[in-house]
Amino acid sequence: MHNAFKKAVILGKIPKNPCTGVEIKGEKNEKEIQFIESEHISHFLKEAYQYGYIYWIFFRVLIETGIQKGEVAALQWTDIDLKNKPININKSLDFQAAAKDPKEIFIGTKTPSSMRVITISQSLANNLHFHKKYQNQNKLSLKENYHHDLNLVLCRNDGNYMPKTSPFNAFSRIPKSVGFLPLRHTHAVLLLEAGADLKYIQQERLGHGSIQITSDIYSHISKKIEENTINKFEDYMKNVLE
Repeated sequence: MHNAFKKAVILGKIPKNPCTGVEIKGEKNEKEIQFIESEHISHFLKEAYQYGYIYWIFFRVLIETGIQKGEVAALQWTDIDLKNKPININKSLDFQAAAKDPKEIFIGTKTPSSMRVITISQSLANNLHFHKKYQNQNKLSLKENYHHDLNLVLCRNDGNYMPKTSPFNAFSRIPKSVGFLPLRHTHAVLLLEAGADLKYIQQERLGHGSIQITSDIYSHISKKIEENTINKFEDYMKNVLE
């Protein structure tokens, strides 16, 4: 609000900023960010595989890319270059519209900044190579009954889009020891633990419009990050004090 009114003052729309000097009273109620600890991810994916291979690859892509569920569901093979390993995030899948009219399943990304190109690991590229071969077998088997026109990466065996409830139902059946936790947050924390720059996470991976959003969400959330930071600081201070 303060920034909006500040802009209005600059444009000469209002004489002064009514938000200047305003204080927000009361306790700040911040929700604790939930994510899957890195040591539990392998177990989570094994549990997901029990409910179907497609759920395993679906969750694997979510964890390794951090893109929205609608963006994952809308991925087409033309969006992925498995040789050079970029993924073009340029649309989302409108589950409600798709239920009414299968021809109107694609919509734009959540915000303009959500349109981005991210690079995937060689490991995930290998998984997607296998997935493409698996999908080609379905195409040969079903022939004209396969939804070739959609060209979806993550879909049902007949090539049709995956209903929103399908991965959620599989997710909810995974033991509570793993929990129903946001995979987008998990991806961001993994990047931070790996030493990725916050600006890179904001712009290149998550597509947040502002680094402040990313900073507010992911500051001080992983014990591993804190431990690594302290260890690096101690090593640095040893050299300083020698």
